[in-house]
Amino acid sequence: MIKTKWIISLSILVSVLFCISLAVSAELAESQQKWYERYSKQENAPEPKEMLLNTDPEPDLSEGFVSLFNGKDLTGWTPKGGSCEFKAQDGMIVGITVPGSPSTYLCTDRNDFSDFIFTCDMYYVVDGNTGVMFRAREKGSEKITVYGPQAEMENFSRKRYWSGGIYGQSCGGWYYPLWLDVHDKVRGAMKEDQWNRLTIYAKDNVVKTWVNGIPAAHWVNDEYLEGFFGLQIHSGKQGTIQWRNLMVRELK
Repeated sequence: MIKTKWIISLSILVSVLFCISLAVSAELAESQQKWYERYSKQENAPEPKEMLLNTDPEPDLSEGFVSLFNGKDLTGWTPKGGSCEFKAQDGMIVGITVPGSPSTYLCTDRNDFSDFIFTCDMYYVVDGNTGVMFRAREKGSEKITVYGPQAEMENFSRKRYWSGGIYGQSCGGWYYPLWLDVHDKVRGAMKEDQWNRLTIYAKDNVVKTWVNGIPAAHWVNDEYLEGFFGLQIHSGKQGTIQWRNLMVRELK
């Protein structure tokens, strides 16, 4: 009886300490104060203390995946929103910024991806802002606007380091900025001059992301539950991004 009570008490203590550690971890990082002041008033911006934390290991990427890119041409993909260039080259998709063009998205023609694990590798030939839209939508006819959640992949020169965060593209701004103390490790996950892996898990209303295997976002949303994928080339003066190993495993 005494041993059983001791075990129960220990379990309660562990649970309390775990909750305390989460509360401490959900503090705004001092280094992110200026970004908080800039973005905290956006429509989607979360309160730091209310943000959920991704503590899961990256999903197994070894089995059950199918390629979204045939390695030869852009069959199954359509650029939308601007005139930045996309091409298939050497088994990769290459996106190039065209100065003066709005942000452009190379989108899957299929638009009903709902529950999935998505992964890809990205290489910054010329530094530029980019990201991967998921469960995305479009509106307009003559001028198409791509909107919805995007797994952000930052340009290095910005020095904000929010790759793996979730941005509401054309729908209210940052859903999940990486501005907490606990995000310190993933803010250092991206490496220049090498391939960087982005992984997105989406199941029902839960979305989680990883950058190079390091946990990033944990976001819950009931609005965007189905849509297409889109590779972003951001508007600006420069940027050349390569993608490879564009893979998805559907969970239904």
